[in-house]
Amino acid sequence: MATAFAAAEPGGLRTGPLIREVRAAVIVAAAIGAVSALGGVIWAYLAPAEQLAVVDKNQGVALTGESVHRFDALAIFVLIGFVTAVITASAAWRWRSARGPLGLLGMLLGSVGGAVLMKIVGEAVAEQVHTRPANPALHTIVEFAPSVESWAVIIVQPLMAALVILILAALSTRDDLGTGELLPFGGNPPEPDVLAPNQFGSAITYGPYYGAGGAPQPGAPRDPMVPFEAPGSAPEPGPTR
Repeated sequence: MATAFAAAEPGGLRTGPLIREVRAAVIVAAAIGAVSALGGVIWAYLAPAEQLAVVDKNQGVALTGESVHRFDALAIFVLIGFVTAVITASAAWRWRSARGPLGLLGMLLGSVGGAVLMKIVGEAVAEQVHTRPANPALHTIVEFAPSVESWAVIIVQPLMAALVILILAALSTRDDLGTGELLPFGGNPPEPDVLAPNQFGSAITYGPYYGAGGAPQPGAPRDPMVPFEAPGSAPEPGPTR
């Protein structure tokens, strides 16, 4: 029987698994972008508009408490990005081919692009939902469409997506994360070096009195523990007290 002795160096990349991982990463990134655009539409309908009173031509004053809606719009955007990241990252993890470095890279790039797309689509839709006249009359109330005033909130979605993948990977009980590939990027697993068996049997010896294969050598001393009774005889009863 051949015996595995040591691990050899890993081989080159296999194009099949590598192309499959790249394709999965591209699909995941595109899907995240589409879901994020839908989140932007939802944000446009949920974010409150800011109402202003027209006091002069092309000038208005925010009503009492209406300026708080600027923060409300920003907070709603962050929450939608958070939910989008959890849903898309969990769905991407269910796709085993997308698990790995390329899948994670595609998910992060898709999350960054999706957050930007959510902002652009959301603000464009909000302008259509909350329209205002070009030259409003004095002492009338007009609405200003909500907007995302800080670009720093873009980092929320990719950050939460990476955190979800980190938790799921930590909870996985398999080294390959269920992909069936032991090495990333479709690398070949290491092949063991094989030693040919000895033609005369096992090369392992069992002391000076045993030969190859564990057979006793001629002339070897007997076992010092020799029974006094013949095989099959009953043992003599011991002395009674």
